[in-house]
Amino acid sequence: MDKAQKHKNSIRRFMECINTNDKALAEELIDSRAEFLSLTSPEKLYGGTGYLSVVELMRKSFSDIHWEIEDLAAEDDKVAVSWICSGTHDGEFMGMAPTGKTFSFSCMNFYYFNDEGKIIRDVAAQGLAGLLGALKS
Repeated sequence: MDKAQKHKNSIRRFMECINTNDKALAEELIDSRAEFLSLTSPEKLYGGTGYLSVVELMRKSFSDIHWEIEDLAAEDDKVAVSWICSGTHDGEFMGMAPTGKTFSFSCMNFYYFNDEGKIIRDVAAQGLAGLLGALKS
């Protein structure tokens, strides 16, 4: 199995990780030195614990949030994922009171892997903009 295929398989496991909030799986898949930025935290977040802290914050606003892989492509140490994100706005989100509305939107992320096969970077192409658009419709 080539490197790109291994990374695609890791992303499939990563989907399970973020949908189940599996901390052990997050630590297995995400390098502990990986830095993540979040609009909800003034400081950088690190590793699997840091990444899942962002997911946990999302769950406070959208308790049933769910990500599903729509499409993915990999080359060398990069994987592009088109996600379908869905849920219900049942908690406050960035100052917006809960609306009870359900949503579903597409978003794109690019994941970068190190030589050990762990995620070291996640670049969201439109995540927050897609979510805000879905909430306003």
